[in-house]
Amino acid sequence: MAFTTTKQTQGRPAFEEYAASAWPGLYRSSYLLTGNHADAEDLAQQTLLQAFRSWDRVSRADQPAAYVRRTMTNVFLSQRRPKSRRLELLTDAPPEPRPVGAGGGPEDRMVLWAHVGSLPPRQRAVVVLRYYEQLSEREIADALGCSTGTVKSTAHRALTALRAAIGSEAHDGEEA
Repeated sequence: MAFTTTKQTQGRPAFEEYAASAWPGLYRSSYLLTGNHADAEDLAQQTLLQAFRSWDRVSRADQPAAYVRRTMTNVFLSQRRPKSRRLELLTDAPPEPRPVGAGGGPEDRMVLWAHVGSLPPRQRAVVVLRYYEQLSEREIADALGCSTGTVKSTAHRALTALRAAIGSEAHDGEEA
């Protein structure tokens, strides 16, 4: 079976060329969305598979990266895994609470990341696209297929939840 998408046509890159150049960014974004390497690879591969299926349309788009980014966020948001299939790390002892420091070092970002991972999928997608991918509210709205007002309110709810989680963690650490 021959694929016509493997050839470069009319100045558009072949799918293989695009996939090779886009993989690092797709994988990074998918890891930020999913929070683990295996799921990140699956999400990035599913995204590329969908892009391949409609490569004629994607390659003609003004911004194929925006099309692929929207595809990835839609795939992420549509995945509903049952909780029984999620991986959990089981240990003999519960983790010790860590106080959140006043500085903005890597340790604080790691503490914050655990809370970002606990956000609902849509809030997590907005946080990742806004603060990790540095997209504007308009670009996020385009990627998620919603209005900028929805992006703003979703970001507000996500940041409120993160502040509350970090605040309660800091209070737990002070009492201990």
